[in-house]
Amino acid sequence: MKRSPGKPLRRKWLWIVNILGLLGLGIGSYLFSFYNDFTIMMDEIYEPIVRSASPLYVVEKAQLDEKDPFSLLLLGVDEREGDRGRSDTMLVLTVNAKLQTTKMVSIPRDTYTEIIGRGTMDKLNHAYAFGGIEMSMASVEHLLDIPIDYVAQINMEGFKDIVDSVNGVRVENALAFDSFPAGVIHLSGEDALEFVRMRMEDPRGDFGRQDRQKQVIRGIIDQGLSMNSLVSYKDIFNALGPNLRTNMTFNEMMEVRKHYSEAFESIEQLPVQDGYGVMEDGTWYYLMDEEELRGIQEVLKEHLEM
Repeated sequence: MKRSPGKPLRRKWLWIVNILGLLGLGIGSYLFSFYNDFTIMMDEIYEPIVRSASPLYVVEKAQLDEKDPFSLLLLGVDEREGDRGRSDTMLVLTVNAKLQTTKMVSIPRDTYTEIIGRGTMDKLNHAYAFGGIEMSMASVEHLLDIPIDYVAQINMEGFKDIVDSVNGVRVENALAFDSFPAGVIHLSGEDALEFVRMRMEDPRGDFGRQDRQKQVIRGIIDQGLSMNSLVSYKDIFNALGPNLRTNMTFNEMMEVRKHYSEAFESIEQLPVQDGYGVMEDGTWYYLMDEEELRGIQEVLKEHLEM
């Protein structure tokens, strides 16, 4: 009896369909697991902010689905057991989807300014110790004369876990010190923590440290957004969960990814360099140059289309 010529072909297609079905189930299971773990992480890191200390800037948040420009305050906080800590890193970014550009200013932590909600003049990084994220946002708004839409707080003690979760970062080191040669180097989490904390050996002091912090943070963002990092997403989520707080919701993050991704590829840093330091009652403060500060304020306002 002759074998039907169609049967081997049907068996071949059935085999392909079965393989595709198994692949589909595997991908579906992976995506479900990813979404479930991401939702759990978002519940952990999301922290709504009650804006009561800054009545000057009671404005509607930027409408991300309409591509409004928005501002983000990034706080690197050195938290210790039994102590709320201080914000060692304060970066403000304004992001404009229409221009596809980002402006960034790093505020020296010892900047002498009014602490909003406390009614005193002090170092800006003390605002976090006095009143947490809300007081930090309000004081930065007062200093730069712009509204802050979003904030992200990173615990520097958990910084090394975040770096390790993205398999380390590459930075270009401008100053050789300790075990860190000048040039492009790869940093593990432990290395990165030591790298960003060094200050005493740097002739630029806190300004040099801020530059190193910005490089590592940018490296984390670049690595975290890479496709290769998706295979180890659980490590990333586990590291971010205990060490990151933000008032940006999941939906807002998706809008940023959808409309503003290209803007983060063009970051212009606005330098803070014309001020000077003073000693008062044994404490060192940094006084920003008034003309330079006004220039920064105007650039940020224009970028936010205020």
